[in-house]
This record gives sequence, structure tokens and C-alpha cells, in this order.
Amino acid sequence: MRMSVLAIAVSIVLATVKLAAGVIGHSFALIADGVESTLDIVSASVVWGGLRIAATPPDENHPYGHGKAESMAAIMVAVILLGAAVFLAIQSVAEIIAPHRAPAPFTLVVLVAVVITKELLYVRMSRVSKSVDSTSLRADAWHHRSDSLTSAAAFIGISLSLILGEGFESLDAWAALFACGIITFNGFKILRTAMSEAMDRAAPRELRARIRETAASVLGVEGIDKCLTRKSGPYWLVDIHVMVDGNLPVSEGHEIGHDVKRTLLQSDLGVLDVLVHIEPADEDRMARIKLDPGQP
Repeated sequence: MRMSVLAIAVSIVLATVKLAAGVIGHSFALIADGVESTLDIVSASVVWGGLRIAATPPDENHPYGHGKAESMAAIMVAVILLGAAVFLAIQSVAEIIAPHRAPAPFTLVVLVAVVITKELLYVRMSRVSKSVDSTSLRADAWHHRSDSLTSAAAFIGISLSLILGEGFESLDAWAALFACGIITFNGFKILRTAMSEAMDRAAPRELRARIRETAASVLGVEGIDKCLTRKSGPYWLVDIHVMVDGNLPVSEGHEIGHDVKRTLLQSDLGVLDVLVHIEPADEDRMARIKLDPGQP
């Protein structure tokens, strides 16, 4: 959440600088970049709100917590990105068709500063998103990376229009149009990931294997039948079927289930909650697991 607040502050400063420099310096690419930075403020605010809601503890109406708020925030960021791409593409085409003045040279200095600032913000936010496995924060990091790419494209377009001179004034608008393609690509990529999580996509195969191994290491566990997972914010909810000796008293099987849950919650696997099903171990089940180790 602190990272999101920092992103909001940086985006406010950059949007103001880029819009002012674009208007004064007659650069549509810079104005388009400023509009995109304005949307950064909105997206960062959405991410901050999503993370704040996702961190709310479970309650009576949401017994599994509020982690889905983060996926919803990521979806909103992706929609904002795609909407920005469409708007900027339309404006870019209009600028290409209508002749306009060549951009002022000082706009290049502004763009260099923007690219450096946005890349630093992207690197910092990516590290934080990986450390907490946050999809919405990762989406916002890519939003800043796309802003950096649009600024770099604008720098190239403006540079070429200044070097080539008369007749090439619209190159900065072509650069803005190219940047729209990059924004669209990133927007769909983020949207696909966020939608997948909202639809309870399972954890990666490697993580599921580690969850199985951790649960199987608990004393008294004969084997693991099913292991179902789904994401809740930056964490995972696990539904696991543990096989124990069928001749054990119910109380002992129950205690083994508690040990499995405690072990998974205390592990470094990012497990938020575990529902353990105790099943009697038999030869048929054990044989089926050995034949199909890649089952859920």
C-alpha cells in the first residue's frame, strides 16, 4: 500500500510536467503521454484501494477473506490501460492527418527524465509485487513500464521529426500510435492473468507439488489424494485430502489433520487457510495416486 501511495505521488508530478511541456512544446506525443500518466493516478488509486480491502480480515459475510478485491483491482487497471490505448490511438491518427508544428527541442529533456523516473518506479514496484505475490501491484508496475515505453517512443519520434525537419512533424504522433500498441498488449496480458485468478485458477504445478510434499511429511500421513488450490489476494487457499491409517481412532485422525493444517500455515508457501479432509488409506487409492502423480 505504501508503494501504491508513492506511485500516486510520482504520477501526479509527472502528469503535470508532461501535459505542460506537451502544450508549450507543441508535442502531441508528450500530451498523450501526460494523459496516460493521469490514468496512472487512477490505476494506482484503484490498486491501493484493492490492497486495502484485500487486507481486511474474514468476516461473517466473507468467511474466505477479501482477497478477490485484489484481482478485481487488477481487472480495473487492465480496463483503464485498454481504454487509454483506444483514446490515444484515435487522437494519434487525428494528429497524423492534421498537419501541425514540429515539437520544441526541450521536450526531449523532459522525456529523458520521465523514462528514468518511470523505469526506477517499475523496478521498485516489481520487486515489491514479487515479494508479496500481488497481481494488482504487478499490473500497476507494468502500467508504469508502459508509461516508460510510451515516453521512449515519444523521444524517438520527436528526435526524428527535429532531425529530418519539414514534412516530418507528425512523427511524434506516429510514435504515440506505436506506444498505443504496447499499452494494448500489456493491458490484455494483465487482464488475462487477473481474470484467471478471479475464476479461481489453481496454483502453479510446482507450488502444488510442494504443498503435497509438505503435507505428506507430517507424521501419520499415509499419502495425499487431492490437493485443490485457489488464490485469495497474495495468498493461497488449500483444500487437501489426506489419507491416514483407516484403523486409527477418529480422534487420532482428527489430530493428524490439525498437524497438516498447522504445518502448511507455518510454511513459506503463502498458504492463508487450509481445509483438511481425512480419508482412510487403502490399496486402490494408493495405487491410483502412484499411477497419476500429476492429479490436482
